[in-house]
Amino acid sequence: MASKASSNRFQFGRSIGRLPTRHVLIYLVLILGALIAMFPFFWMISTSLMSLGEAQGTRLLPTALHFENYANAWQEARFSLYIWNSVRITVITLAGELLFSVLAAYAFARIQFPGRDLIFALLLSTLMIPAMVTIIPNFLTVTWLGRIGPIKWINNWPALTVPFMGSIFSIFLLRQFFTQIPDELFDSAQIDGAGHLRFLWSVVLPLSKAPFMVIVVLSFIGAWNALAWPLLVTNSPDWRPVSVGLYSFIDEAGQMINLMMAGAFIVIIPILVLYFFTQKQFTESISRSGLKG
Repeated sequence: MASKASSNRFQFGRSIGRLPTRHVLIYLVLILGALIAMFPFFWMISTSLMSLGEAQGTRLLPTALHFENYANAWQEARFSLYIWNSVRITVITLAGELLFSVLAAYAFARIQFPGRDLIFALLLSTLMIPAMVTIIPNFLTVTWLGRIGPIKWINNWPALTVPFMGSIFSIFLLRQFFTQIPDELFDSAQIDGAGHLRFLWSVVLPLSKAPFMVIVVLSFIGAWNALAWPLLVTNSPDWRPVSVGLYSFIDEAGQMINLMMAGAFIVIIPILVLYFFTQKQFTESISRSGLKG
């Protein structure tokens, strides 16, 4: 057994020795970059487990693990309310985005109508507009809709969800995938008497798991981390998501850095869980969808 382990170490050393110097340098740079990228995350977790005195000092590791920091941050920041708001906002936004993106992408990919390519090109051009440029026009729009319509928009779900249901990127991604579906499948469906909606439901959607996975992950992260827009359209904690709750808690916590870091880690846990369970599918989805190349 010892001789086998020694042989494996010898073979590993020989394989490293056979690597070109350029490859070794590339690996070293990648390892260094990974360590630099992971250090803030490590520091956040370490600080969240420290006492207040240690967190305000220069220690890198806690002398004792203070898990009560998470319970204190949860209670003082009212994270239960904010997380529940974020869950509802994210689910509603994601459902609406998938619905409208699928219908629009299918129309651009499979239905011939006057000006189709021009309209699609104009939509794509809006991707070059920074999101912050549109925040004031969107705010004026939802305020106007709240005045003329029967539904109140400010401090309500419509203002927090509807503006994000129309995603040009999602439409583009799905449209690129839909155009790759063979025309023979549509011709066969037409022979069987299926129309566009039946073909979309029975053929296109089951084949579109790859781009759907990309949209779900990216849209979830975007909706969960939204800060500027919820701050603008809400003035009551009862409607604000967890990102705004964390922002408010940082102001309230003052010098309690350990509680700040505990709150920050609580907020990112859902994103970490989502990425942990969908990492393989997300990577495969990118390589098989219109994002590659």
